[in-house]
Amino acid sequence: MTDPDSPTQFATQEVIRPAAVLSETHARLILLGLATDDVTSGGLWWTRIGSWRRYTAPWAPGADEPGDAVHIGTISCVYDSPARYCVTVFRVSMTSYGLRSGWTTSSLCDEAFGHAGLTLADCPRATLAAPPRPFSELARDSGRP
Repeated sequence: MTDPDSPTQFATQEVIRPAAVLSETHARLILLGLATDDVTSGGLWWTRIGSWRRYTAPWAPGADEPGDAVHIGTISCVYDSPARYCVTVFRVSMTSYGLRSGWTTSSLCDEAFGHAGLTLADCPRATLAAPPRPFSELARDSGRP
């Protein structure tokens, strides 16, 4: 049984609607900034393709795990969407510790996006397609007569 108050468990997840779309230029600046601020070299971010995690402190030298550093939250994204070299940010997950420490979806994104001079509020958004029409028995195609 997992402890719901564990710092490794997510307390909340927020889907960003419409999703934030980072242009190629902004994505490169952010990814470079997050790589420079990597937990294994004295920074606070641990990044993998599609997942950017923020911690409270750098990891111990040579460590493969956070040790005493506490996970604050994760930004989930898709690379090369909607176009090549763009990044679409679609969800932010916060741990209980992150929420208790005052972190929000906006503040977590703002810190990451700050490497490109952006905030979540001023980031371009994905274009949402209209939802499909509701099913209607009258509009049903019954096939050939």
